[in-house]
Amino acid sequence: MFTGGDILEISYKHPTLGAGTWFPKSAEDFTVDPGGYRSGDDANMVTSNGQMIDQMNRVRWSMEGPIAWDMAVNDELNQARLLASSPVLADWTITHINGTVWGGKGKPVGDIQGNTNSSQMSIKISGGGQLTKIQ
Repeated sequence: MFTGGDILEISYKHPTLGAGTWFPKSAEDFTVDPGGYRSGDDANMVTSNGQMIDQMNRVRWSMEGPIAWDMAVNDELNQARLLASSPVLADWTITHINGTVWGGKGKPVGDIQGNTNSSQMSIKISGGGQLTKIQ
């Protein structure tokens, strides 16, 4: 059986900015890339006698999707801005509804923008190494 569904929570622990938990929007897609090594997808990466040229590069892990934004109290937008501005990475845990928990060191990357009408924001967290399954 394959169980998909919601990301229940995204938690971080930063050595100087503290800890926090963000709550993803229900019934929305999140993308998870565990990072690691990738082989290039280029049909021309072949020798003249037909042997494959395997160009391998490391990519960072990432997860991306919409979270709730409490503008008045928790202000996840400002938390994300501060975490993104820090040169020190935070420890992250991402919990899925099926009981899977991933962990990695990283920070928010890309645009940090909130939607005042829907009280949500899209967040992308990325880091070095790999996003690993904790349980």
